[in-house]
Amino acid sequence: MSANLQLTQPPSEPHVPETAFGKWFLRTNTWTVHVLERALEDLQRLMPHGRTSYPVVADVGCGFGRSLGKLHARYAPQRLIGMDIDPEMLEASAREVAALNIEAEFICCSSSNIALPDDSVDLLFCHQTFHHLIDQERAIAEFHRVLKPGGVLLFAESTRRYIHSWIIRLLFRHPMDVQKTAPEYLALVRAAGFLVPDSAVSYPFLWWSREDLGLLETALGVKPPAEREETLINLVARKPLAAVPLS
Repeated sequence: MSANLQLTQPPSEPHVPETAFGKWFLRTNTWTVHVLERALEDLQRLMPHGRTSYPVVADVGCGFGRSLGKLHARYAPQRLIGMDIDPEMLEASAREVAALNIEAEFICCSSSNIALPDDSVDLLFCHQTFHHLIDQERAIAEFHRVLKPGGVLLFAESTRRYIHSWIIRLLFRHPMDVQKTAPEYLALVRAAGFLVPDSAVSYPFLWWSREDLGLLETALGVKPPAEREETLINLVARKPLAAVPLS
């Protein structure tokens, strides 16, 4: 198996580069197991039953490629695509899938200007990428454009409450003025023309998304409040089979 790696100069669109700590963290077992795998398991639970494979699967913001083998195993794509704005991450992703003997292709592009044709993707995975984007409205419109009618968007995101927390401000770098609450992200996805039933949305409150890293609960037995500003949102959205006018 081989990787088709289309590396050009990074797109000139404005973006906020990841910190050195952030790049290190994306390669850790904590990221792979407690962040990525937990999100995939939750999204799988939210998906409609019956369909187990998708011919074209794309990961927008694939980072160092830890998701690609997992997407391949879950959805058996005939075509697997990794996209990122950072050439260094794409090169690492290509090595990742090569070690797994998986065939994939990689495109260096912005999430706000995806280098794929209209109606070309069956399943689009966006995991912990959206809070890095400056033009979020344009990006979600691009997701809608490249998905086929009936295509599925798997969206897992950290909210403003988490991104604005002191520990994330200290260790990572993000465009702080565009961060959204969980209801705002849900509204954004629906406003772009996606169908998102309430049954396809969840709000996990995982230990790593808390400012105390869950220590109050694990060490002292203090349960988190039932009424809180959510730190995470996972949702499964579908592009309608027929065009839905945006009002």
